[in-house]
Amino acid sequence: MQLPVPDMRAIVTRHYKTIINAAEQILGWGDSPPNHDWEDDLSFVDETLRKREIKFKAVYSSILERSRKTAMFHARRHGIRLIYDSPALNEVNYGDLYKKKKKWVAEQYPQHKKDPDFVYPGGESFREMQQRSVSYFSSLASIHSGDTILLVVHAGVIRGLICHFLGLDYADNLKRKISHRYIGEFLFDGQTCVQYDELGKPSGFVNEGVIEVPCKCSMPV
Repeated sequence: MQLPVPDMRAIVTRHYKTIINAAEQILGWGDSPPNHDWEDDLSFVDETLRKREIKFKAVYSSILERSRKTAMFHARRHGIRLIYDSPALNEVNYGDLYKKKKKWVAEQYPQHKKDPDFVYPGGESFREMQQRSVSYFSSLASIHSGDTILLVVHAGVIRGLICHFLGLDYADNLKRKISHRYIGEFLFDGQTCVQYDELGKPSGFVNEGVIEVPCKCSMPV
């Protein structure tokens, strides 16, 4: 497949693994210290980007600590002093379920990761998270025409972006695996995302045969 010449090239990766991630607990808008192997996640992404000679004009992050620290690491590696953070890129807000075991949540709330419109107690729905993150992500295309940028976000955000731009059913894909070594590439033509690829550890979308990459996007902004 011939690569289009992008107006904006957005590289999207996930934050390092935290202790709560490793313990199979709900994290959401809460935070957690890094897991013991967190530096391996950062090094893998950094080395992959360097091998591909990818350089960034700007770095974006959610306001959550795990995302910001990961973004600052990559920014420093590319000589960028300032990162831009926004709550629009935050993980889904699980509200009162912070630090609850994922297995327990699935038992108590059968809508968990099955119904994207289910609003978590004290929090929000996956649909609400998807709408805010897609809107913010898409708005960057008008700011960064001709630029390559990096976004450090969260598994839920990444699933939402992929489902939106590839026109996939959201409910069917809420559980797809997103590694802490995931690297997604979104190419824009003007305000429209035209191609998606994966450069790091493959996501569940690829490993489970939902998509083949690189692939054309099917949804406008």
